[in-house]
Amino acid sequence: MKIVIAPDSYKESLSAMEVANEIERGFSQVLPNADYIKVPVADGGEGTVQSMVDATNGKIIELTVIGPLGEPVTAHYGILGAKNLGTSVNNCKTAVIEMASASGLHHVPAAQRDPQITTSYGTGELICHALNAGIKHIIIGLGGSATNDAGAGMLQALGVHLLDKNGQPIDVGGAGLETLHRIDVSQLHPLLQSCHIEVACDVNNPLCGDKGASAIFGPQKGATASMVERLDDALSHFANITSQTTLTEHRHTPGSGAAGGMGFAVLAYLNAELKPGIDIVMKTVDLAGALNGADLVITGEGRLDSQTLHGKTPMGVTREANKQGVPVIAIAGCVSDDANVLLDHGIDAIFSITPRAMELEKVLSNAKHNLYTTSINIAALYNTNRHR
Repeated sequence: MKIVIAPDSYKESLSAMEVANEIERGFSQVLPNADYIKVPVADGGEGTVQSMVDATNGKIIELTVIGPLGEPVTAHYGILGAKNLGTSVNNCKTAVIEMASASGLHHVPAAQRDPQITTSYGTGELICHALNAGIKHIIIGLGGSATNDAGAGMLQALGVHLLDKNGQPIDVGGAGLETLHRIDVSQLHPLLQSCHIEVACDVNNPLCGDKGASAIFGPQKGATASMVERLDDALSHFANITSQTTLTEHRHTPGSGAAGGMGFAVLAYLNAELKPGIDIVMKTVDLAGALNGADLVITGEGRLDSQTLHGKTPMGVTREANKQGVPVIAIAGCVSDDANVLLDHGIDAIFSITPRAMELEKVLSNAKHNLYTTSINIAALYNTNRHR
């Protein structure tokens, strides 16, 4: 019997690999002779680097970069190993970068949040480090950023000069783009030309306007109404100068407004592809190959609800399993009242590991034990049904 375990992490509690380990440990109590294949996955958001490094026996690279406020922060990216890698990497080394690691909102104290001045420079430093390490395939996960600079800081770290009318570098941050007069790309990192960049992006927002980066994501990063208007004008100005520089037009491209406009920069300057995060991850770790010949797949995440339908890990895994006729069980930290809608979209059974009403702190601290014991009971039920 072959059982594939392909969960996401349980946020603030267990990594995806830790989740997979506890599920295997529980199932092994009932089905000790089964062949367990663990493929921790993610949807491109927080935890994607760790999940993919764990899935491929890769490694984490830590370094000090410039954070959103211009001060040094510790950030990391992953270099994937060779285990179970899919064909998408074309036998090249692959790096996985989460923008939030270097440029995330968690680096900015609540009282100091101001997207007019925050920079994505550190994310560019991570990309530069990976390029210099010989990486030919980079996956970048957007989301969780503290910035609204349309990736300007990232571009500066990669060698692009953003100049005012006096030929001087503009100020950092989204508001600094107001004084932009000319963009010099002559020193853009040369290794980008031989690097394939995929960007995990699960929003369709354009760069500007009432559905754009500033209006939709600015307020959660500290922007007031007046800041939103100023930032939107600055991004529009940046888009105008970019179109003159690159002879491309991406301000209306779905996803260009992701992560404070980072989607726009990677499209216009890095020739990147924007794709749903779960699709990139599943292809890279070759989940389809792992599912070949499987009798059961177990997936899950911290919370299962109706939003799980929209690009989340359990539905991505379910979609791939359904193609191969493999039944799916989902296990979550908690299950909402509307989660049963998932049963209409390919998941065969849903379980929560929370045994009774308890405080959130206890739910998180007891997650490993509760997942283990729940897995034992699910395995027992599954085994009973097999022998009917």
